[in-house]
Amino acid sequence: MSVLTTGPGAAPAGEEPPDTGERHRLTAVTGLAALSLDAMASVAYGPEAIALVLAAAGARGLGFTLPVTLAIAALLAVLVASYRQVIAAFPDGGGSYAVAKAHLGTRTSLVAAASLVLDYVLNVAVAVTAGVAALTSAFPALYGARLWLCLAVLALVTGVNLRGIAESAKAFIVPTVVFVGAVLALIVVGLFRSAPVSTATAAGHASVVADNAGGVGALLLLKAFASGCSALTGVEAIANAVPSFRAPRVRRAQRAEAALGAVLGLMLIGLAVLIGRFHLQPVAGVTVLAQLADASLGHNGAFYVLQFATMILLALSANTSFGGLPVLLELLARDNYLPHVFALKADRQVHRHGVLALAGVSAGLLVFSGGDTNTLVPLFAIGVFVGFTVAQVGMVRHWRLERGPGWHGKALLNGLGALLTGVSAGVVTASKLTEGAWLVVVTLPLLVAAFVAVHRAYDRIGERLGLGRVPEPPHRERSLVIVPVSSLSRLTSEALTAAVSLGDEVRAVTVCHPDPEDRAALHALERSWAAWDPGVPLVRLSCARRGLGRPIAAYVRQVTAARPGTRVTVLIPETEPERLWQGLLRNQRGAVVAHAVRRETDAVICRLRFRPSRPPRENTRPAAGDDR
Repeated sequence: MSVLTTGPGAAPAGEEPPDTGERHRLTAVTGLAALSLDAMASVAYGPEAIALVLAAAGARGLGFTLPVTLAIAALLAVLVASYRQVIAAFPDGGGSYAVAKAHLGTRTSLVAAASLVLDYVLNVAVAVTAGVAALTSAFPALYGARLWLCLAVLALVTGVNLRGIAESAKAFIVPTVVFVGAVLALIVVGLFRSAPVSTATAAGHASVVADNAGGVGALLLLKAFASGCSALTGVEAIANAVPSFRAPRVRRAQRAEAALGAVLGLMLIGLAVLIGRFHLQPVAGVTVLAQLADASLGHNGAFYVLQFATMILLALSANTSFGGLPVLLELLARDNYLPHVFALKADRQVHRHGVLALAGVSAGLLVFSGGDTNTLVPLFAIGVFVGFTVAQVGMVRHWRLERGPGWHGKALLNGLGALLTGVSAGVVTASKLTEGAWLVVVTLPLLVAAFVAVHRAYDRIGERLGLGRVPEPPHRERSLVIVPVSSLSRLTSEALTAAVSLGDEVRAVTVCHPDPEDRAALHALERSWAAWDPGVPLVRLSCARRGLGRPIAAYVRQVTAARPGTRVTVLIPETEPERLWQGLLRNQRGAVVAHAVRRETDAVICRLRFRPSRPPRENTRPAAGDDR
């Protein structure tokens, strides 16, 4: 039997292992590796997204790559400073959801949560497809198998995260260091170049720069800014997962957030400078980062190291979602907006159900898109800017209520962040609405509605269970145990033994059908039962149709109506297979009976699992006339 514990303040049903210690949590360095891969990897497509938009205005438009990047870097600095404040104010994690829940009301907090859930799921799909796209660009023969490659990478990342977030961080430190080191080396070497050392990568590829270039207007710059803002996704992940850090959690998380902002900002600005320095023009089929590596490092071993590191980091940047989303799902489950199973933790601080749910939904997106990055990118980055804005507005209210030392400056910083991210959210949504962003706009309210529906269901269950009220004292009721049987065996004996131990009265029931062979089997069972004489009556239930569960459920209803005040239990004996594959051999009779009784009656259902490998009891005597 299972016991459902629900309602506000109730502990989730299931086992909650004790804390396994700080060694399974993150340091500032491992936190940076585990939770910043999304943001780090964005330098592979952020500058390119800016250049592709500005290419519509020709070479003159590409000259605005650095100013647009500086604007994005300024927004990054505001976000990092703001999220350091969020970490300090809300050390239990949750990011924008926790801030909105405390200061902006339930509905706003659910909008923030839904936006983060969408962004995390899309991040996994985009990261995996982008990594595989880099691989298939280097090895075109693999292009036809890109979907299977995406699913394989997703399975790998999922498996690593099921080992624990600290273990996943250790596994991803080396790729992160190699990628960051290679990009920084590219920037430093490129600054000493007066001209590209090589253009072999772009040779033979058509330029995407418009031949009839238009003017550089505010709308074009806003669109370039919106596209480049995809480089800011993942900035909030550290604030969402503060509980995953070692003590002192706040200080370590703030250090990781500051390091993320510094490294990401340096790489974005450096790459933008090189784009202008080398007068780089985007071409079809080759990434901007690959062209920069070619121009700065040459078409040699260093070039391939950077390309391989980019491919690995893009694929593994999905780990940011696996580190942040399960913590958010845990908070939602504790507040009764998601099933309580998401609040359970396994060993090594693993939110196993959150990890598996994220992997399952992401796999569905990969199958839907066919492993194509371009199908998913238009949906990306909108949700995170909604969360950014909600978090900043909530923090302004937080400082106004707290009014601690220097609260004016802190509130001003968050207010500026709210203004910038709010404008960015509007620009990103408007510019990508016709490219698929409408799907996010539709899905957000649907997710919020689902959260509300789950919360109402828990409220109803909690009200019926009387949670928060002192219940009536327990009292004894007369009990009747009904045991479905079809033949005599050790399983029948074990079931009746358990039944007489549980109830004041026991009845065995068997279902009889009008077919001649069934009637013959019934008469044989009745003869064997009389010869065995277990002290339990055998009740015959006639059924004109070939049913099993409904006749038993109807008999339970009949007994319940005839004997009010009697606690009726249906004990269903089943054989437990010795091997996993032997589960295919079971006839599922127990499941059919349990489903019918559960659906049509209020009787208690007890499923007795019997293992045939267990030796028989010494006092068991052979049943007379066993007709098995």
